[in-house]
Amino acid sequence: MHDLLARLGLDNHPRVIADPRGDETPENDGIVVSRSPATGQPIAAVRLDTAEDYERITQRAVAAFDRWRRVPAPKRGEVVRRIGNAYRDVLEDLGSLLTLEMGKIKAEGIGEVQETIDIADFAVGQSRMLYGKTMPSERPLHAMKEQWLPLGPMGVITAFNFPNAVWGWNAMLAAVCGDVSVWKPSLLTPLITLATNDIAQRVASEMGHEDIFQVVIGTDDTIGERMIADKRYPLISATGSCRMGRRVGSVVAERLGKCLLELGGNNAVIIEPDADLDLALKSTVFGSIGTCGQRCTTSRRLYLHESIADDFTAKLASAYETVRIGDPLADGTLVGPLITEGSVQAFEQAIERAESEGGTVVTGGERLDAGKLPAELQGGHYVVPTIIRAPAGNELPVAMDETFAPILYVFTYRDLDDAISMQNSVDQGLSSAIFTGSSRSAERFLDPCGTGSDCGLAYVNLGTSGAEIGGAFGGEKDTGGGRESGSDSWKAYMRRQTCSTSFSPTLELAQGIRFE
Repeated sequence: MHDLLARLGLDNHPRVIADPRGDETPENDGIVVSRSPATGQPIAAVRLDTAEDYERITQRAVAAFDRWRRVPAPKRGEVVRRIGNAYRDVLEDLGSLLTLEMGKIKAEGIGEVQETIDIADFAVGQSRMLYGKTMPSERPLHAMKEQWLPLGPMGVITAFNFPNAVWGWNAMLAAVCGDVSVWKPSLLTPLITLATNDIAQRVASEMGHEDIFQVVIGTDDTIGERMIADKRYPLISATGSCRMGRRVGSVVAERLGKCLLELGGNNAVIIEPDADLDLALKSTVFGSIGTCGQRCTTSRRLYLHESIADDFTAKLASAYETVRIGDPLADGTLVGPLITEGSVQAFEQAIERAESEGGTVVTGGERLDAGKLPAELQGGHYVVPTIIRAPAGNELPVAMDETFAPILYVFTYRDLDDAISMQNSVDQGLSSAIFTGSSRSAERFLDPCGTGSDCGLAYVNLGTSGAEIGGAFGGEKDTGGGRESGSDSWKAYMRRQTCSTSFSPTLELAQGIRFE
């Protein structure tokens, strides 16, 4: 572990205490201890920022923005290109640190860093395509156009479950747009934050651009509330719970700022009887237990046609029972730990509630027996991925709430319209999927009139989890409505300006108005 921290420059980092006392907490010592969810043991500690630190960092961001926006966009793209290459050089180390601190399996940790590399590549191309429009004027000898301008310093608030890629989605695109980023990470993942940001800022600094990427680590009371209320941040991009998003949205709206919100998901999979059931099975297993159910795109509800429900559920349970749970850094592990003991308790409470509402546990439903783990992992937060069958009538209110854990609720349906209606019945609207062999059913699910899936992401013969950076990522309803990553999401980081130029010798007014 120490070698990994050393290779990433964290062993002598001014903000890192490499050998923390286990009882130190943010409240009593001004630090946060990063613990491995796989072992429960401390990795290192990070000093928290104060209100004075926040002000200093924000002032530097404001000054950096004034310099950075004057750099031509393709030159900004060159900085981002080199940052992406710098991440390539340490891909496995960054992925391993992410796994160590967050608990997702190593393949997913490396994959997440790869996602940041991919969005850097995307952003490099975008730096030459920040296109505006020209349009005809109704007035003679006049020209009209639109252009997109840098927005300003932006605050990026990220959650623990994707502590690298979500920042990358925002920061890489914002950088080519001419913005600077100040990153407030989850207190559960400060080490991967520092390692990631330090690389980006080192590259930018070597190219003559200081303070383009900065980090402020602190509690919501000290840092978060200041940031979201601060007019110097015209855009706040926040990823987290729906409750958090409501707070961020209301405060930013009060000052007429802009929000980019990526909040909760309660995602459903519909499986038709004519689907490729082997493909549907594999996709559902990954979608429901990947990252130990701690993805916003995790499959949490499964709607099976009644003609296949019993057989498919039995096969799904058998597949669950073969999954290897344990050390996320070890080869062959498919499910690592939950992030904290509190997450384990939420998992147990959801199962208890489901049973009280008439649900039946098909498999799982418990913590992993510590006796099945080696001694060094027995302080970790391991649970057994769980399938719960809804009672007749599909009444299972607990399934309307998102529990950030590997629990899959199984329902049945007769008619596709009913399945789509049930899928859309939750408050969130992030990701959705259907498995079908029918083009008619697929198009019904993707109805361009909007009567199909009401989610921001809709997949046919793919699971709910696993987005590509080329498409805009985000959801509707309580998921917040934000869009990050690909497509035209770069526009969120810029402001639009409509420009009109007259080269007429006379005053020409629109709408035929004469003023003489």
